[in-house]
Amino acid sequence: GCGNWGKNLVRNFANLGALAVVCDSDPVKLEHVKREHRGVRVTDNFQTMLDDQDVKAIVVATPSDTHFDLAKRALLAGKHVYVEKPLARDVKHADELDELATKNNLVLMVGHLLLYHPAVNHLKDLIASGELGEILFVRSDRMNLNMARRDWNVLWDLAPHDISMMSYLLDCEDTQVSRVGGWDTHGDGLVDVAYLDLSFPVNGKDIPGQVRNSWVDPQKQVRLTVNGSLKTAVLNDAQTENKLALHSQTRDGRTVVEYPSYAATEPLNVECEHFLNCIATGERPRTDANNAYQVVRILSDVEKRLSGRPSARAALGVK
Repeated sequence: GCGNWGKNLVRNFANLGALAVVCDSDPVKLEHVKREHRGVRVTDNFQTMLDDQDVKAIVVATPSDTHFDLAKRALLAGKHVYVEKPLARDVKHADELDELATKNNLVLMVGHLLLYHPAVNHLKDLIASGELGEILFVRSDRMNLNMARRDWNVLWDLAPHDISMMSYLLDCEDTQVSRVGGWDTHGDGLVDVAYLDLSFPVNGKDIPGQVRNSWVDPQKQVRLTVNGSLKTAVLNDAQTENKLALHSQTRDGRTVVEYPSYAATEPLNVECEHFLNCIATGERPRTDANNAYQVVRILSDVEKRLSGRPSARAALGVK
């Protein structure tokens, strides 16, 4: 797919000299690809790519409810696979894809982009070094205005970024959800505003956290806050400069703000290059199926919890 996000993957793999074919159902998008990337073939038939012996890997950037089927077909065809988040919508499907990839010695990588973000990785190093002190709380706010509303709820669209990033930063492989809330503000059954209260068991202690997602906020927010006993880190990815800031107070009450330096590399370029390196070396990706499983497990459970809630209109008595 070469839609809103897929076109960025097309650009990066083309820049890395690895793009052979682009598949999409929209002929207008395919014509644009032909103009922008000379020599790259286009098709509207997914099976054509699977049958092409010169194609060694498939990148799946389609609506999330199609990820499992397309990734499974690609793995069965003997292709390495990169799947945009989430890997699947069911934990059994995530397990099945992992088993297929392992059995056939194929790379299966999931597009948890923020684990390749230079600022996120620098923050991870700061946390590990004790620069922030004891971690007390972590919160991720991801909000925008999305009228497409293609996923079943906003959490499947946005929360994979937050859950994977927060778990990665805290080295937590057993993130738990303590509470969830959601509203379908349009009364159409699609949850477009939601929050998750999380718990991150780390070294015998549970670190509390929260995720807040929205499709109805006209002011885009992409902000992570990590509160430590010594310093608080704020990563504001909506800013073009000084994305990562460390806030602290002196003994006399003055506020100090530091802006750490880190490599200014495009995260998606790093991620795409990592996928190609894994194919070349056989290395297991940083964002492999095990990494993706936790996200799918959490969101599948949240989906069940949200399915039992009344719609916003029903709760208000609106017909």
